[in-house]
Amino acid sequence: MTPIRVLVLRAAGTNCDLETQHAWEVAGAAVERVHVRRLSERLGLLDDFQVLTIPGGFSYGDDIAAGRILARQLERHLLDRIREFIGAVKLVLGICNGFQVLVRTGLLPFAAAGGGQACTIAPNEPPGFQDRWTWLEAGQTPCAFLEPGRRYEMPIAHGEGRVVFADDAADARAMGQGHAALRYIGPPGGVHTAGLPDNPNGSQHDLAGLCDETGHVLGLMPHPERFITWTQHPEWTSQPAREPGDGLALFQRAVSYFK
Repeated sequence: MTPIRVLVLRAAGTNCDLETQHAWEVAGAAVERVHVRRLSERLGLLDDFQVLTIPGGFSYGDDIAAGRILARQLERHLLDRIREFIGAVKLVLGICNGFQVLVRTGLLPFAAAGGGQACTIAPNEPPGFQDRWTWLEAGQTPCAFLEPGRRYEMPIAHGEGRVVFADDAADARAMGQGHAALRYIGPPGGVHTAGLPDNPNGSQHDLAGLCDETGHVLGLMPHPERFITWTQHPEWTSQPAREPGDGLALFQRAVSYFK
């Protein structure tokens, strides 16, 4: 069977594209890394792929706000084409900086009334860069990347990861219509607490990821590409092996979606 083809979008400052490519390849996909300028000049390239991935990093240095410049590039040159891509029952994944980009373009969680963003990804609360391992639970959503109700362990590394809704109406719609793809839950066997360490950035409703109403678009702050094998886990020498890493399941499920 011909493997699905994944486009990993990169720009100045992107630094997780190679790891993301590796994760997709381990899951059985064929991957090409493409610069945003090349894609903007050749929109037909998207027709050759089944998945668009915007990986993590610090696109354009996050000089204005995390993901804002890349989001504006997509809005100006690619947004309509990406919407057509999603409408063709193809998948879009945004990881960390890629999640920030998807939110700032309005692709997640849904188009706000009158235009604009339904939510934003704000600086962490309490302020500061968070680099730690987190426990997550997938919501009961149609997301093509996640198994509903499954618990995952994945690392995070961000300074702006707090999901904040624009108003109460956007909050209610997101939580009531299946957009809550992932939540921070704390380690198994413990009592979940508000704030650090269980919720590392102060996101409303402990949100770690959002999906759109189709389930074809997922954005998440944790890095699944950084937990593909057990040896990437900080306790790999002291705990029984759990192979494969929880992050690989996300990529494998997306590949299986097309089968």
